[in-house]
Amino acid sequence: MRVLETIADTLKKGQAHPTTVLNALIEADNQGGKNALRDLEEHLLRSARALKERQHPHAELAQAWLHATRMYLINYYVLETESAVPAPVRKRTLFPLPRRLVI
Repeated sequence: MRVLETIADTLKKGQAHPTTVLNALIEADNQGGKNALRDLEEHLLRSARALKERQHPHAELAQAWLHATRMYLINYYVLETESAVPAPVRKRTLFPLPRRLVI
């Protein structure tokens, strides 16, 4: 999965641009939908824990990836299944991320 390579690259550099994060999540969604995003979330959860235990300098960035993945899932999947009655069109936004994540 190319998304994992992107995540690994940003963790090595210690920073990730919000556009890179969003594009990676969209790519994962396009490749496998909600299931691929859930798998990615689980992988990031395990990775973030492992990096935190090892006191890796970029462990917070891994946590930011996990948070972004969860917010993507909430905004693009959970909101669609909240009710069976069609709701008026509402603007879906991710929680704002800093322009540049530097850790």
